[in-house]
Amino acid sequence: MKLRFKIISVLMIAFVFGLCVYYAFSGQSSLKKESIFAGSKTTVRIWYTDSALTDYINSKAVAYNESSKNVRIEPTLVSGLEYLEAINKASLSEENYPDLYIITNDSLEKAYLSGLAAGIENGELIINDEDYPTAAINAVTYNGKIIGYPLYFETSTLLYNKTYLEDEARTRIQAEIDAAAGEEAQAAADAMEESADAADTASSEAVEEVSTEESEITQAEIDARVKSMLPAKLTDILVFADAYNAPEAVEAVFKWDVNDIFYNYFFAGGYINIGGAAGDDNSQINIYNSDAITCMKIYQQMNQFFAIDSENVTYDGVIDDFINGKIVFTVATTDALTTIKKAQEEGLTQYEFGVAKMPSLTEDYRTRTMSVTNCLVINGFSEHYVEANQFARYLSSDYTDDLYSKSGKVAARYNVVHENTNLDTFLEVYATSVPLPKMINTSDFWIQMEIAFTKIWDGEDANSTLKEVSEKVMTQIKGEQYTEETLPDPEAIDITPQSINPD
Repeated sequence: MKLRFKIISVLMIAFVFGLCVYYAFSGQSSLKKESIFAGSKTTVRIWYTDSALTDYINSKAVAYNESSKNVRIEPTLVSGLEYLEAINKASLSEENYPDLYIITNDSLEKAYLSGLAAGIENGELIINDEDYPTAAINAVTYNGKIIGYPLYFETSTLLYNKTYLEDEARTRIQAEIDAAAGEEAQAAADAMEESADAADTASSEAVEEVSTEESEITQAEIDARVKSMLPAKLTDILVFADAYNAPEAVEAVFKWDVNDIFYNYFFAGGYINIGGAAGDDNSQINIYNSDAITCMKIYQQMNQFFAIDSENVTYDGVIDDFINGKIVFTVATTDALTTIKKAQEEGLTQYEFGVAKMPSLTEDYRTRTMSVTNCLVINGFSEHYVEANQFARYLSSDYTDDLYSKSGKVAARYNVVHENTNLDTFLEVYATSVPLPKMINTSDFWIQMEIAFTKIWDGEDANSTLKEVSEKVMTQIKGEQYTEETLPDPEAIDITPQSINPD
């Protein structure tokens, strides 16, 4: 018996020694939770293409790995070139394919039809209007089914030089105070008409008092005036520009990138329909209509007041000029806030800036911006649907307060605490925006519209240009040549400052 126990002891020692050798050469720590004694964890792989997300995703993966007994998250940054094709190839070959991946909402139809989007069970209960803006819900909906988790978004809206507007507000308030004091002095002088000498004395003393008295204007008064000066309509910018005594540094009151559809689309976005609310219905296409033509005519008139050279303007150039105080108003995306903050921290700008909701075009014509939503999609080939679904919900829903601080991306959901309240304004604009449509056969629409905007800005006819875009898109959808019936040319709206504000 003693010999038998000795043999068993020797074998146990050899076994333990063998484990030590294994861990020593494998580089793994025997102190890790997932030892062979505890059983292995299920690996859930997540792919993404934007390196800006690395810190955020890695930090969440580490936290999730530490808290989960059964799942290990493995993030992988991959190339964005032929992204879906790479996912499909890896999935079919069953070689380290992603269980979960991040993709823009306009690729969801292609992903779903390829079997690469599994959808979310009871998705309408999870992705609801209490937690998510309408645009976010529409962005991840396909054929009535929620097939992704909205993670972050991009859209455009109006930015303004807050320093300039505060200075202008202070000037206008002071002018009103001076005018009121002058009227009061004149009234006092008129009341003393019985004595010419007394009237002269009173008038001169009153005027002297007005000229020597310094009025105290509070910050609250300035803030209220700036708020009232923010344009409710784009035509208000024309009125502002007409009366504005611009500082020497200002080269343009309003300037934006007229070449990029992302910064132009709001002009006609309220009257163009590509695929319905969710952008997935081929039967709902309406590009060529009288309202859209009118809006594009207004867009064209803007070139008379804000002469922007379409051949030379760039978004980066506009933002650089805006930061340097050469522009008062511009149209920008959320990335501008990061650029502005960096310039301020490095002492490269002396100005403060603000974000406003996108104004309407006129009293009668609304605007609507375009948006793109990056969402988390569960691979239809994944063998770990439940685990991937749980991490997707964790990543997009429960712990997004630090998404912006770690990545510069703005969460596509409500109730996220932002240190920079300007991000909340972007979220308000995003909520009513037009998500990029998902339909594969309308993917060329954005290129066609971008070309159309440039043509119209440079003077080509808005009616015939929109008609041409519509015919190209409808031909792609129907698979045969399509011709639109020419609409009567709507009368152009006069947007000159004098017609808007005759006083």
